[in-house]
Amino acid sequence: MNYRSFGRTGWKVSEVGCGMWGMGGWTGSDDAESLRSLNLAVELGCNFFDTAYAYGDGHSEGLLGRLVRQHPQTKLYLATKIPPQDRRWPSRRGDRLSDAFPPQYIREMTRASLKNLGVDCLDLQQFHVWEDDWAEDDSWQRAVEDLKRNGLIRAVGISINRWEPWNALKTLRTGCIDAVQVIYNIFDQMPEDELFPQCAEQNIGVIARVPFDEGTLTGTLSTKSHWPAGDWRNTYFNPENLGPSVDRAERLKPLVPSGMTMAEMALRWILANPTVGAVIPGMRKEGHVRANLAASDGRLLPPDVMQQLRRHRWDRVPTEWSQ
Repeated sequence: MNYRSFGRTGWKVSEVGCGMWGMGGWTGSDDAESLRSLNLAVELGCNFFDTAYAYGDGHSEGLLGRLVRQHPQTKLYLATKIPPQDRRWPSRRGDRLSDAFPPQYIREMTRASLKNLGVDCLDLQQFHVWEDDWAEDDSWQRAVEDLKRNGLIRAVGISINRWEPWNALKTLRTGCIDAVQVIYNIFDQMPEDELFPQCAEQNIGVIARVPFDEGTLTGTLSTKSHWPAGDWRNTYFNPENLGPSVDRAERLKPLVPSGMTMAEMALRWILANPTVGAVIPGMRKEGHVRANLAASDGRLLPPDVMQQLRRHRWDRVPTEWSQ
């Protein structure tokens, strides 16, 4: 496992971390299996884990807390997120900060996450949605500074809305943000335009999420793919999105190097960017843990493959179904 400096925090985090959304209640999720996978990840050198209160109303946080207690001698970096109080996913232009993240609510949800995790301090507390128009409102700034001063959090971050990497640039300039989490993958290359250069300039940690485009970039989906009733992926992969996504993934298959899966290629493409501090694929199964963490061996994709993958950039805008 390779480790990277995470912005100005001074942390050395595993460049492949673990995203825990799927462990919070996706169909097919099993707690015993999740814990086996989490423990294997630690054994293989993973030390960065990203969860959120909204992942099963604290269920995913509870699993991570159990993991921490099973590894008392190992430093694990814990990142979680505050859900918007109005439960607007994602936030939208014109939404008010006072409806999403009033100061007292920020403090209350941080304490709730601390309780779920069974720890005294969070390494990284993130806002689960964000509007850049909230940048200069000092109410959130005072709230997070109070949490830091009281030793309840070490760093604060923003999880940027899907396909809106520009929607935090003013907020980063306040100097109050230590980390950003953003969708970044072979299709979603837009963060490279403005967000990544600003993060590099200000030494802000970057978490790359959705490395497989919710599954498309594993190369395993088809136009007939479906999930049990109630699974969020049925919403994301609706007919408007599933067909075009599968078509684009099919065009990538000839580029996959010999002996490599498309998922491995997708991870290696992200890891080639030095601005990324950690990429956080979901890893509910032990096989996924082994495959994903194996990508952290320092090997780069061939330059010609990197160049060809850049041509598969897919700029999208949020819709009612994308969240």
